[in-house]
Amino acid sequence: MKMKSKFLMATAAIAMMAAPALAQEKLKIGMTFQELNNPYFVSMQEALKEAAASIGADVVVTDAGHDVAKQISDVEDMLQQKIDILLLNPTDSAGIEAAVHAAKAAGVIVVAVDANANGPVDTFVGSKNRDAGYKSCKYLGDALGGKGEVAILDGIPVVPILQRVEGCKAALAEFPEIKLVDTQNGRQDRSVALGVVENMIQSRPNLAGIFSVNDGGAMGALAAIQGSGKDIKLTSVDGAPEAVKAIAEGGPFIETTAQFPRDQVRVGLAMALAQKWGARVVPKEVPIDVMVVDSKNAGEFSW
Repeated sequence: MKMKSKFLMATAAIAMMAAPALAQEKLKIGMTFQELNNPYFVSMQEALKEAAASIGADVVVTDAGHDVAKQISDVEDMLQQKIDILLLNPTDSAGIEAAVHAAKAAGVIVVAVDANANGPVDTFVGSKNRDAGYKSCKYLGDALGGKGEVAILDGIPVVPILQRVEGCKAALAEFPEIKLVDTQNGRQDRSVALGVVENMIQSRPNLAGIFSVNDGGAMGALAAIQGSGKDIKLTSVDGAPEAVKAIAEGGPFIETTAQFPRDQVRVGLAMALAQKWGARVVPKEVPIDVMVVDSKNAGEFSW
């Protein structure tokens, strides 16, 4: 992907600028994830470790399990370990603010990745989530010929998810004959989403399409749709390998708007390194483009 190459070159350039300082002092990088029971964040963790190894830095990684109290405690532990950089993937943007203040008070560079956090974050690197929701629901509306009943499979109310839903609703509003008839929370979890969508299909016999805020929930929705035997089209956001495979195979799952988790963490680390080693200007926000993946390009796409 051209976009990925640009990000990699930018990251490499900043890492090379930092190399003289890094040779004198070994960096310690901490990253706390909202969850690691998700291939999206697993791929992000892998990319972080690869990037850190390339500059000889140590890495401390924690999994909050969607528990903000644990995430705050994890950050406190990292500060005790004298981290230089904190890459923060918040499970609760507002709830984590005290930890951001604590990190900054300790002289740590704080970069939020994938979801922003309240407080004095140095830089936020994340996908264009509103665009993702818009693209997926525009694709769904077009696939339905501009008419029919649709539903949204919602998720945990963090900013990226809220933005995807906002974008989706904006796209659906462009189709006068499409009616949004239901919004249910599948908690971005396959097993939860399966039950939610089964009930949704039973209560909405004319349902023609579903937008899921992430691919994990979409896989549960796909199982429910296939079990119902109905012709219900499904779109989503993420670009996860199993979702891309399902789209390539054909069937109800027709599109996912892909994010680039590896690039997000690489760029996030690059921004932190730039500030750590004296860059005069570091952007407060770095938006990462998203891309439609459907049957035409699913066979060639990967994170």
